[in-house]
Amino acid sequence: MKPPCEIVVWYIIPAIRSELAKSLLNLGMKQKKISELMDITQPAVSQYLTDKRGSGIQFNDDVKKLIHEFANDLYEGKADKSDIISRTCYICKRIKTADVLCQIHKEKGQIPVDCKACLGSEVD
Repeated sequence: MKPPCEIVVWYIIPAIRSELAKSLLNLGMKQKKISELMDITQPAVSQYLTDKRGSGIQFNDDVKKLIHEFANDLYEGKADKSDIISRTCYICKRIKTADVLCQIHKEKGQIPVDCKACLGSEVD
């Protein structure tokens, strides 16, 4: 069995990064700049953009909105790479409350249907 935190590391964070990279590209940012901002390699950005990493998870509209707002803030200079951790954690907490984490945990972690492990803490 995989603990919820492992599901976050293997599935949720890459999906957030993928959606963020795609949003930044759609705003007109180049892959090199995206990689510098996100503090990841340019090949990793390419993999996020082509769904070789971080694919297979569908976020609800609220989570997508948070990611797109973050992309806009990065693009407009209202946020920078120092905000990546805090904003990613905030988005991840929102995903947790949207039951996406539980759904993925049950699909990937071979967890019993009545498990409540992902609901252990609340969003601020």
